[in-house]
Formats: sequence, C-alpha cells, structure tokens
Amino acid sequence: MTAASRKLIMDFMDSIPQGAYVAVRSIDFNDPNSFSSTWRSDTALFGSGNSLYDKLKSAGFTLIDSVNTPRSWILIYQKGVQGFEPRFTISQGLYDKITLSVNVNGLSNNGYISSPVFGPGKAWKQLQWSGSSVDSPSEDNPLLSVIGIQLNGQADTIYRDLSPSQQLFDLSSINATQYPFIKLQMHNIDTTNYTPYQLAYWRITYDPAPEGAVNPGQYFTIKDTVEVGEPLQFKMAFKNITGIPFSDSMKVKVVVTDRNNRTHIFPPGRLRKLNASPDTLQISYPVDTRQLTGNNNLYVEVNPDNDQLEQYHFNNFFYRNFYVRGDTLNPLLDVTFDNIHILNGDIVSSRPNILIKLRDEAKWYPIDDPSALKIQVRYPDGSLHPYNFNSDTLQFTPAGQQVPVSNNTATAIFKPYFVKDGEYELIVTGKDMSENSAGRMEYRVAFEVINKPMISNMMNYPNPFTTSTAFVFTLTGSEVPQNMRIQILTVTGKVVREITKDELGPLHIGRNITEFKWDGTDQYGQKLANGVYLYRVITNLNGKSLDKYTSKEDNTDKYFNKGYGKMYLMR
Repeated sequence: MTAASRKLIMDFMDSIPQGAYVAVRSIDFNDPNSFSSTWRSDTALFGSGNSLYDKLKSAGFTLIDSVNTPRSWILIYQKGVQGFEPRFTISQGLYDKITLSVNVNGLSNNGYISSPVFGPGKAWKQLQWSGSSVDSPSEDNPLLSVIGIQLNGQADTIYRDLSPSQQLFDLSSINATQYPFIKLQMHNIDTTNYTPYQLAYWRITYDPAPEGAVNPGQYFTIKDTVEVGEPLQFKMAFKNITGIPFSDSMKVKVVVTDRNNRTHIFPPGRLRKLNASPDTLQISYPVDTRQLTGNNNLYVEVNPDNDQLEQYHFNNFFYRNFYVRGDTLNPLLDVTFDNIHILNGDIVSSRPNILIKLRDEAKWYPIDDPSALKIQVRYPDGSLHPYNFNSDTLQFTPAGQQVPVSNNTATAIFKPYFVKDGEYELIVTGKDMSENSAGRMEYRVAFEVINKPMISNMMNYPNPFTTSTAFVFTLTGSEVPQNMRIQILTVTGKVVREITKDELGPLHIGRNITEFKWDGTDQYGQKLANGVYLYRVITNLNGKSLDKYTSKEDNTDKYFNKGYGKMYLMR
C-alpha cells in the first residue's frame, strides 16, 4: 500500500530463481489508490523503469493498465524463460469471482507409456518386448502390465509388473472370447536420473479376427419407389477381405425409419457362413411396406451387435432412402342374394346364401383380414344384430396369398336363418388394407322374408307375343321347389308343351324372370298355330304343392281362371 512495501515486492521478484513458476494474486482491492498509475509513479523514487508497474508488465502482465478501478487480478509467469507464455485474468468488478489454471512442465521420477489397442483376436499367443537404458549405471525399473478389454469397453488388468526379465511372456491363457482386445502399459521409474527406459518395441502375436465389408461397387440393386404392400427387395454384396473365415452364419439387421420418424425394426435374418477371401455374400431382405406409406429411410447392418468377432465395424452398414406409393383408390363392394342383385323390398329366402365380395386394385396388398368387412342385420323388431366371422353362418375367404395377386378380391359367405317373417335390412361396410372405405356410406338393402313356401300367379311376358315369351313369378319360403313344370294347353285342354324346371333355368326365392323363353312350338318342336293358349304351373316341395302367394299390390287374379292363364300367339 506504500512505496516501501512495493519495493519489498520488487526485491522479492528479483530474488526468485530463474525458471521458477510464479503466481501473483492481488489482495489490495480495498485501497482505492492502489492502481497501476500509483505503482508507475514510484519511478520518481526508484528511477526510470524501476517500479512495481514495470516489474509486472515485463513479467507478462500486458494489460496492467486495466487495473484502474477496484478489481481483482491473477498473473502466472515463469521467471526468465521465454518459452512459457504468461497468463493472467482480471475481474470485471469488485465482487465477481475469477480463477486461472495453467499447465506447467516439470520433472518426475516415474511415468507411463500406453500402447494402442491390439485385436480383436480369436486367440492370444505371446508378448514380446525389449528396450535399453540411457544411463550407466542404469537406475531404470520398467514394469509392464497387460490389460484385457471386453466388448463393452471394460478394461481389466490381467498381468501386472512384468520386469525386463520377462520380455517373452505367454498370453495363451487369456480368454479371447472374454477379452477380444489387449492393451499394454509400461510404468517407468528412475528416482536418480529422471530418464525413462528406452522402449525398442513391444508386440503381441495372436490369431486375428476376420474382416468383412459391404461392397456396393461389386453388386447393388434397390428400387427407389414401390407400391404399398410391394416388398422392398434390396441386394448388395458383403465381402470377406481377409484370409480368415467367419465362424458362423452372418446375421443381418434391418431398420426402417418412416415419414413420422417412427422406427420399424424387422426380425433379424441370417445368411450362410462367410468363408475366407474372396468369398462374398449377397445380402437380400424383403422389407414389408404395408405400414410405410411415404418417404422412408432404410438402415441395413451386417453382423450387428458384435454377433461375431470382427476387426472393424464402420464398413458393415449402409443407408438408403425409398418411397412407398400409397393406395388412394376405394375398393368396390358387391352383394348378391342367391346369386342375384336384389332391390329394396324384394322377397328373399329365409335361408339365403348371401355372397359379399370386396375388390381392390392394390395387387401387392391383398385383402386378407376379416376386419375389412363388417356385417349387420336389422331385424323386423328394429334390433341390430352384428355377425362375426369363422362360424358356419359367416365365413371369410381372403384374396390370394401369393403377391402380386391378379384379382385382389376377398369374399364373405353369409348364410343366416331368418325364423320370423317380416322386413329385414342388411348393412355391410368394407375397407381395403390401406383403410380406404368402399364408398362414403355403408351398403344397405331392405328385404322381406316369408317362411311359408308359396308361389304367385305366373305371368308370361310379353303377351301377346310373336317370337317368344318368358315367365314372371314370385317364390317364397326357404328353398325352390324340387319339382316344377309349366303346362301349355290348347283351349280344348290338350297339352301341347310341358316345360320342366331344368328348362326354365336357375330359379331363386323372390321375383323370377325365367331365362327360358317359349317360342310357340310344341313338344316336338313344331310351330303351333296362332291363337289363344292356356297355361298352368305345377309345383311340388317335399311332396306338397305350393299355396298361392298374393302380395298387397297383386291384382293379377283377373287374368286367371281356376289357376289357368291365357297367352296369345301372334306371328
């Protein structure tokens, strides 16, 4: 705080031996007059360039002029040595904390030398090392340690303090499976001359691990765009670049990161064992793209997770982007009752065979899940009944299993039994495997069930006719009569033509228009004369003829007389 005390500091700095490291720390921040300008003014007492200011600045405190307000500061320098760069720090204010750390070189009587990591090895054999001392007589006492390194990086000292008398040392007892890597460390000790032992060499003999690498230059193929459901097939070469065979079949890991940054890890596959160079594997793995619509990133790794010991791993994987084109088209839904497309209000069998087809254009994404279809029936009392698959009533048949499918159509066979008469409603919803719905609304159709087997008046159409006429009628019940025939008679009652059930073609419960058309010929194919003819239908179901069915809107009785109708042939 005074010129005299500052002179004591200057004398002390002069007395410090050359080469010594010096740390100077301020403690005078409480004196508002103890700044660099005050120290510099001491030259009026001690001569030009002879002040604490000059001493500190020449020592390396180049920013000493910044100490012009209450601040703390630290300076570290080496006395009289130009190779060491002085370091200092100055606080911003009076109360902030400052620290300064400097590394310095010095002499020690012991130290360590570490080797690079050896391996990976399949079997360890021998340690060989040698060296010499620079001193005579030698005071060196080098000691060598053998450190085993596990796959997880854990290091364990297996042998320690091997002396120069043990420069050939057997390592065969080290388990290479547990310690595939080895590192050496030498501890040098010289308490007299402070000189290290001069290591000439150290080496380890061992059986090395093989090394494989992906080799896209030799073989590589992959699509950059696929359809949804189309397997992404990539193929690439993986080559053994050493003369050492791998010990087992090669494992392959496949990971896809989708557009939402979700990770899809596929089950690991295995290829055959990779023999010594130049043996090469063709990596191939079909990636399921059904849930990967949009942009994706493919990551493939051979021999993942250190499945087999290998020298390096940086050349065992690759990345590739690919795009999956989504399915944006809606599937088509088709519903038939006993092979007929019915209209609202039609009569159907009480035991109908309802065939539901769901067809989609995505050939790589077949409809194979029963959840694609949902089937419900609203009963006459208004209750809604859902039906489940895998029963005798409702069975699901998926589209073809071998992709690409030529016809991506799934079918459901629905065989209900409607015990009560009345009006029902079938409700069907469908979607493809990409969640596209079959239309904006569900399929709905109302139908009527009449359990009693009956037949309506059979009308012929057209009537009169010139070339041919078909027959129109309605059946009720659960099954078509086993026996059914139409007799055509003259007005005198002579049967000129009898049409069998087989001739009429396929029939079903509900409204029928026969495929068969009578052309006005008799039983022998001869043309009949123009005029009026009578006809009637004869039925038999389980030994009984069918009663007549008459709907509310049916007013055809006036065209029949005791079950006989009239038709007019006019050529």
